[in-house]
Amino acid sequence: MFEVETDDGDLLVAKHDPRQDAVAAEVAGLEWLAEPGAVAVPQVRAHDHEWLVMEQVEPADPTAVAAADLGRGLADLHGAGADAFGAAPGPERAWIGLAPMRNVPAPRWPAWYAADRVEPYLRRAVDLGLLDRDAAAPVYAVCERIEDLAGPPEPPARLHGDLHSGNVLWQRDRAWLIDPAAHGGHRETDLAMLALFGCPQLDTILSAYDEHAPLADGWESRVPLHQLFPLLVHVVLFGTGYARQTVSAARAALRG
Repeated sequence: MFEVETDDGDLLVAKHDPRQDAVAAEVAGLEWLAEPGAVAVPQVRAHDHEWLVMEQVEPADPTAVAAADLGRGLADLHGAGADAFGAAPGPERAWIGLAPMRNVPAPRWPAWYAADRVEPYLRRAVDLGLLDRDAAAPVYAVCERIEDLAGPPEPPARLHGDLHSGNVLWQRDRAWLIDPAAHGGHRETDLAMLALFGCPQLDTILSAYDEHAPLADGWESRVPLHQLFPLLVHVVLFGTGYARQTVSAARAALRG
């Protein structure tokens, strides 16, 4: 990644990514998230199949005002919807971080989440020896019980898809979202990702979201269920350091 200053003093970011369809997926995701006008995302200035040039965001300390605005903005973004669970604005074979991610539309969230978001990374973690049989057992149990654990049905939400705290850039008056893995999913998944690694001003974000677009009863107990997907991605990408947290989330989801 490179910072570029144009002749007229404009600051831009140039990213190089040679992976197949990675730039196409990111560009499509940024444009899809920007479409409802609900959240701030960097404007794409130029791209080809390996390079992406977009506006630079100069970070500042987060404020409660910016956090509350983000909560309401996420609610509006999610409410803009998607054609189906798993439907994405870009290519079918996309990426979440450095891990491949498949985007295939499906009519119902529970079966799609288990089959397309949890099980592929669970199998990969087991095949790589990062999760043993005992550790994998509660995750498989979650997939088997997914219909009971999923909560009330929700329409497909327009998700950022990789909304950990590192992909939120703060300015005093607003938050910007970067590096999406955009697709149609359950709105609780984006919120659970925000909680996973300690997003600043999280309580303010969630409170503003819930006030603007009330969450379904019991959403707090389903946070571990929605965190299984990003946790398994982290196991596959970064190793056994995330295995214990993954098992704990699976057991909490089963209790929930």
